[in-house]
Amino acid sequence: MKKVDIYTDGACSGNPGPGGWGAILCYNGVEKEISGGEPHTTNNRMELLAVISALEMLKEPCEVTLYSDSQYVCNALERGWARKWKAQNWMRTKKDPALNPDLWERLLNLCDIHKVAVVWVKGHNNHPMNERCDRLAVAASQNQ
Repeated sequence: MKKVDIYTDGACSGNPGPGGWGAILCYNGVEKEISGGEPHTTNNRMELLAVISALEMLKEPCEVTLYSDSQYVCNALERGWARKWKAQNWMRTKKDPALNPDLWERLLNLCDIHKVAVVWVKGHNNHPMNERCDRLAVAASQNQ
């Protein structure tokens, strides 16, 4: 399997409000930047879309190291929360629905294709790739 590093970030002006996401895929010394946004969204949806969009760029199953500053994304994947929500028909508890089930469904399907290891990075802490992703996400949110 090819080894790919993926860095992602999401941004939202207001929550909800105009949002953007950015991602950088790194393979074999080559970097590819991607970004996008939506006019009315949330920060968590943008964090998820950054990861989904990056994984969807891969043309074959890969071994991925995902770097994200989103504890929402990292914890839900690493601790198995998202799979538990899915198994419980997208409920976090008996009375509390899981948010963003449409995006979690897409992400979990991609995680079935790719071997994804998650690394949480502290946001806005001078991590060069995280800072680049943040700039991509903010620029995309400003174009909404």
